[in-house]
Amino acid sequence: MTPHDASDGTPVSRRERPAKPALTREGIVTAAVGILRAEGMRKLTMRRVAQELDTGAASLYVYVRNTAELQAAVLDELLGTVELRPKKGDWRERLEKVLLSYTSVLFAYPGLAQSALVARPSGKHYFALVETLLALLEEGGVPAGQAAWGVDLLLQMPTATAAEHAAEDAATQEEWDALIRVVRTASRRTHPHIAGLADELLSGTPEAHMSWGLQVLINGIAHTPRPTDDKPELD
Repeated sequence: MTPHDASDGTPVSRRERPAKPALTREGIVTAAVGILRAEGMRKLTMRRVAQELDTGAASLYVYVRNTAELQAAVLDELLGTVELRPKKGDWRERLEKVLLSYTSVLFAYPGLAQSALVARPSGKHYFALVETLLALLEEGGVPAGQAAWGVDLLLQMPTATAAEHAAEDAATQEEWDALIRVVRTASRRTHPHIAGLADELLSGTPEAHMSWGLQVLINGIAHTPRPTDDKPELD
């Protein structure tokens, strides 16, 4: 059959149709980011991206091995919005600001944080983030070995917190109210510590908890020597 123009029915040659842009990994990731922002994490599938690009899902696998790799690539693209050069504060304060900026990206797309727990990004923006963290730890005089191991901890906490936030969003208010009641009515006989610290356990904003937790990690990394690789000698 000969295709027709929808407006007046005039036949149009297939050769006169505009050619589709060639598939590229960059184009696939850009389309995936657009879908994530417009439709959410649940729609971020190979099939949906292929539909957006007017091609078959099988064509995408030449550039992206699977959905996990696609999600990692999307996360890396979004990490390009992380503020890596805060101007004010000492090295600890600037390090915390970088990590809080990273956290804000994950909180905006918590489903990606869940995927990042098992499929860490490895693109240019992720490497820029790691390089920044290592540079700030070096500025603070943190020994190289402690900094190298510490970067994992510094990234794991925000990632896990954002992933937990995604699960919390799925919970109903009734469930949270029930949890609060259980904590506040804990028996002083069977659970004296929970009962005595009920108000403290439920205190603080999420932002305050995150800031305090990052400070604990940063100070711990700076002051906790890394174990040596030397094995103890056997008698």
